[in-house]
Amino acid sequence: MMSNPTGRITQGQFSFLPDLTDDEIRAQIDYGLAKGYAWSVEYTDDPHPRNTYWEMYGMPMFDLRDAAGVMLELKGCREAFPRHYIRLMAFDSTRGIESIVMSFIVNRPPNEPGFMLQRQEINGRTMRYTIAGYAASKPEGQRY
Repeated sequence: MMSNPTGRITQGQFSFLPDLTDDEIRAQIDYGLAKGYAWSVEYTDDPHPRNTYWEMYGMPMFDLRDAAGVMLELKGCREAFPRHYIRLMAFDSTRGIESIVMSFIVNRPPNEPGFMLQRQEINGRTMRYTIAGYAASKPEGQRY
């Protein structure tokens, strides 16, 4: 049985749900702002699960009170990188450290080729496994 029949990248909240509409995204931003979270917009064309450091679009938005500011940054990022993965991240700095409390993908390329499982036999019959993205074989900026 396949646990992810859609083959879509599943990182962050809402990954197994259909793509969020802009109104649903705005509602999540409003929720985070009500909790005092700061938002940032990030993008990548290498969504490997161990790639936790995506490129930041603009600066973190610490003093916002309205979701319109985050939505404006998201719109700019979508226009600049329409074929990349884009995610929103919320930080909670109430304890003096920036902890990610919300993270979800809000933009995907039209085609998600997925990942393959690579097996390597080592030390006799011992198997070593790793995953590699099909798109990662292309140069950065040409993956999607």
